[in-house]
Amino acid sequence: MRAALLRLVRSFFLGLGFLEVDTPVRQPVIIPERNIIPLQSGSWFLQASPELCMKRLLAAGCERIFQICPCFRAGEKGRLHLEEFTMLEWYRTDADYYDLMADCEDFLRYVEENFRMEFSDHLSLLSKGVFSGADAINLTREWERRTVAEAFARYSPVSLEQAMETDRFEELLVENIEPHLGFGSPLFLCDYPALHGSLAKLKDENPAVAERFELYLAGIELANGFSELTDGCEQQQRFDDELRYMHENGRKTTGMPERFLSALNDLDRVAGIAFGLDRLLMLIMGKKTLDEVVTFAPSEL
Repeated sequence: MRAALLRLVRSFFLGLGFLEVDTPVRQPVIIPERNIIPLQSGSWFLQASPELCMKRLLAAGCERIFQICPCFRAGEKGRLHLEEFTMLEWYRTDADYYDLMADCEDFLRYVEENFRMEFSDHLSLLSKGVFSGADAINLTREWERRTVAEAFARYSPVSLEQAMETDRFEELLVENIEPHLGFGSPLFLCDYPALHGSLAKLKDENPAVAERFELYLAGIELANGFSELTDGCEQQQRFDDELRYMHENGRKTTGMPERFLSALNDLDRVAGIAFGLDRLLMLIMGKKTLDEVVTFAPSEL
């Protein structure tokens, strides 16, 4: 079933005219992000995402690209986290985050339809998954879109403004909001505070908000996408803020990705998304942990 998922990913994107690419997993400089701790490999780092190199390919003339690759994040251990996991990322020129949401809808419907045709003799494996059973996720319904501000107003014990002021945004999102998202039908959580969209374009009509969304099924975040920021100068300022925060909190940093910043100036409208394939397979098969759907769990090595 894992092999089938990887095959379906390739079939879907190749059918849309995307080019499959591969980029280096080990890099001297990676994206400075306060919420991600990188894994070192000698004096270099293992990628947390292939984003830097994939955007450089867009700047070099590619228009639609996708990649299936291993990604690494230190300390990511638990039911829904692994230090090494499989990521699907795709990028499109002349597109924004609304186009990515449409991609997600088409992609998941394609995966569900083909899984059911291929594994019709093994539906018991899927009977407790999000795509069937008593708590089914209906992909044919209209997928809900809710802003971060609306979600905080509905589910959080404090307002979004208070969460930002006290640096509790991530804590409250995970503990109070995520468990309510994506039941009955998938849900797009949209329009994050600008501070939590360091690589995303800000909305023209409201610069306090980034054009970023996350996709949720059954309370689990599957994907993170956004309209890409393509202003190299502004992106450097945001990276400076991230590096300053990391220094102040005793975090090791990797420096500034200069070649990436230079490449951004050759881009116009671009949208990109990271999609967790291990989590998707876990939901399809009705499993409870990622350990059950990867080829070898860390405990087996």
